[in-house]
Amino acid sequence: MTQAQVTMVDGKDLPLHCPTNKTPAWNSHPRVFLDITKTGEAKCPYCGAEYKLIPGTEPHGH
Repeated sequence: MTQAQVTMVDGKDLPLHCPTNKTPAWNSHPRVFLDITKTGEAKCPYCGAEYKLIPGTEPHGH
């Protein structure tokens, strides 16, 4: 079994949603917003895509 690829997210790209704007339309599912600010990590409940916040890029004032 292969490990899922983790997508690194910059704080200025928040709010995070999956699928992202870079996801091809054929590989799409209903958009879901993911809270990545509390733990620095999030996993999509639809497709299992994993996201991590790039350290030091956390948004301020949120």
